[in-house]
Amino acid sequence: MGSPSLPSSSVSPLDLAVAALVGASVMVVTAFYFHKRSVDQVLGRLSHLKNRFSDDEEIELFDRHESEGTLESFEDRGEHQNGDEMSDHGELVSESNARVVEEEFYVVEAVSNIMPKSLSEVALISSKLRSFHTDQQNGQNQYGGRSMTLEAARDAAFEGKTNSDDKGSNLVGRYCDQGNKPVNENQGVWRTQSEERILESEANSSEHGANRNSDTSSDSTFNESVQFEDQEVLKMIRGCLALREKYVFRESVVPWTNSVKEPCLKEVNNDPFHFIPVESSSHIFRMEDGVMRVYASKDDTEDLFPVPSSTTFFTDMHHLLKVMSHGTVRTTCHHRLRLLEEKFRLHLLLNADLEFLAQKSAPHRDFYNIRKVDTHVHHSACMNQKHLLKFIKLKLRNEPNEVVIYRDEQHLTLKEVFDSLDLTGYDLNVDLLDVHADKSTFHRFDKFNLKYNPCGQSRLREIFLKQDNLIKGRFLAEITKQVLSDLEASKYQMAEYRISIYGRKQSEWDQLASWFVNNQIYSPNAVWLIQLPRLYNVYKSMGTVTSVQNMLDNIFIPLFEVTVDPNSHPQLHLFLLQVVGFDMVDDESKPERRPTKHMPTPTQWTNDFNPAFSYYAYYCYANLYTLNKLRESKGLPTISFRPHCGEAGDIDHLAAGFLLCHNISHGINLRKSPLLQYLYYLAQVGLAMSPLSNNSLFLDYNRNPFLMFFQRGLNVSLSTDDPLQIHLTKEPLVEEYSVAAKVWKLSSCDLCEIARNSVYQSGFPHAAKLHWLGDGYYKKGCDGNDIHKTNVPNIRISFRHETWTAEMRFLHGGEIILPLEIDH
Repeated sequence: MGSPSLPSSSVSPLDLAVAALVGASVMVVTAFYFHKRSVDQVLGRLSHLKNRFSDDEEIELFDRHESEGTLESFEDRGEHQNGDEMSDHGELVSESNARVVEEEFYVVEAVSNIMPKSLSEVALISSKLRSFHTDQQNGQNQYGGRSMTLEAARDAAFEGKTNSDDKGSNLVGRYCDQGNKPVNENQGVWRTQSEERILESEANSSEHGANRNSDTSSDSTFNESVQFEDQEVLKMIRGCLALREKYVFRESVVPWTNSVKEPCLKEVNNDPFHFIPVESSSHIFRMEDGVMRVYASKDDTEDLFPVPSSTTFFTDMHHLLKVMSHGTVRTTCHHRLRLLEEKFRLHLLLNADLEFLAQKSAPHRDFYNIRKVDTHVHHSACMNQKHLLKFIKLKLRNEPNEVVIYRDEQHLTLKEVFDSLDLTGYDLNVDLLDVHADKSTFHRFDKFNLKYNPCGQSRLREIFLKQDNLIKGRFLAEITKQVLSDLEASKYQMAEYRISIYGRKQSEWDQLASWFVNNQIYSPNAVWLIQLPRLYNVYKSMGTVTSVQNMLDNIFIPLFEVTVDPNSHPQLHLFLLQVVGFDMVDDESKPERRPTKHMPTPTQWTNDFNPAFSYYAYYCYANLYTLNKLRESKGLPTISFRPHCGEAGDIDHLAAGFLLCHNISHGINLRKSPLLQYLYYLAQVGLAMSPLSNNSLFLDYNRNPFLMFFQRGLNVSLSTDDPLQIHLTKEPLVEEYSVAAKVWKLSSCDLCEIARNSVYQSGFPHAAKLHWLGDGYYKKGCDGNDIHKTNVPNIRISFRHETWTAEMRFLHGGEIILPLEIDH
């Protein structure tokens, strides 16, 4: 069977050629159409850009090109738009092709008109932004509408001090130059690009509106709405900052003025345990709705030191929480914080070597011999575990027959206590002592507190770590003196120890003061804070207190009594001369009810529930505020409010802390709120952070936000919290710095800056800070830094101050006069 024959093709080669020609023609026409449409779009865009130029800019542009003879002006070129033209190669071009060529020529020339001829002419500021303002001062230009070279633009963008392209130009906010002063309201204000974008007003937007087409007007409406929203965000942030100034206590007369007298400081330095009788005043005080009211005399009815009411505070706190939930506010604050972080990284890239050279040039100083303050350490855990073990063994060997405790209706000696535990001095070791935090304490605050019990026995804690016991705290006083002796031997390490007042009875104050005075506990390297455990629910269940008001009475009435009449509590008067702060402690992770402005007063709070953190915070703040005003009026040292805050729990703890507190401890939850983090930066609220402690309780070390906070410029310091549970060496503060330096690769300059922050945050007296930081420590910027005492280069201080100044001017639109001295 033969194969089938193939059908013959009916398409001739001529048909194929015609089809190919038609297809090619269609493709050419289509390509030409798309090309023409693209050119029309480019021309439209260029025409839009041209209309946005001001008349002066356009004239200057044309004059420049006419003088250079490079290209024709737009007007002269109009007469060649009709008829046939000769191309550059001498070929005859049709009218349609000539139009295409001419349009391309327009594109090339228009682009060349807006392109710079050199890199120094690059416009680093968007065309949408207003030009810099000019202002004449002594015949010289400030940064203004003049053109900027690339070097000047770079220095302006990163706030350099000297690399301006005008010799006589001064940049606003340069506090490090001795000859420069802050400008007044009539002087020109230098602003960054982002500031210009935010502060561009609707009037400026409508200035060129007549020359814009319909598409431009719609863009203008959108930009105006965005600018209005940004302005509202800045207004809300400014309102939150103003709320803090409404509450925080500030001394009427700062200690560095000549009018300040410090008789109490001299008294402490000369003989801290000698009481000098002081005449009492006629003040009368009464507790009303949980807040102490002070009157000049018995017959007066005017409150001398009014304080905002609880209703006002809770209303303001909820306003702050409402602003925190605003999406645009969160976005803006997040962007500003990221910008601060990137600025610091760029600063390190440019200036890290210069900082290192500056430190090398400072004689004698290095990290080890600059002052460092442990801004957060609990007294009951101030020693390390090896120190406590050696002390227990020493007492068991030297004083076995000392009666130390009353248990089970009988008095027991130290040896009998250990016999009841079936232990000898030889058996004891660090592992058996079991006071070190481990994996079992993570997110278990209850187990962490149990680590205060040596060998797991509460009776050993009562004997060795309590001052209110049968031996009147003699063992605790002896080991405290040993710790203070170690501090003095190191010379450059200081500490702020926290010791508890529980509020169960008013006599607690006199017992604590007598323990200090009788055991003569004092060191120039240490000051003391009072910590209040928030344990109302525990005391209420035990029947110790009946209401929150009962607890407040036990805490604050003795303080007002000794302030009005120091002779009524002489030992307490001496002890308070060493007290610099008031703290609140407890597990913040416990669930609580967020308070409202209609909360019951402390007298009405008789239920078994523990009040919320902000409830405690307000009533402690309000009574401390009144107490500080009274003490200040009598020339006595004041007490700052510095609670534990933001270690765990709800974010409203940090909101209350921002409104009421001078400094706080921990604050790691600030990472969850961009607004609060930005506010803490702007207000420079001190954060005493303890990454190793957080690593044992609530947050792994590699997730701790300390490094991020430091890079962004927050006022952070390192502290130990609980050396007994956390640290292994004899110098726990140096251990804290060492671990941070290795994990986060901190430089020597970083460590010295953190140490400098710790001195500023601390409550040590003015005379001590003068000696440790320099005579002008209270001034902001480079004027307040002495590298020969702090080992921090002026380059770093200048960067921190200028960055903060730029943020404050951005927030206030440049219309703000910033203080030249630190807050006190």
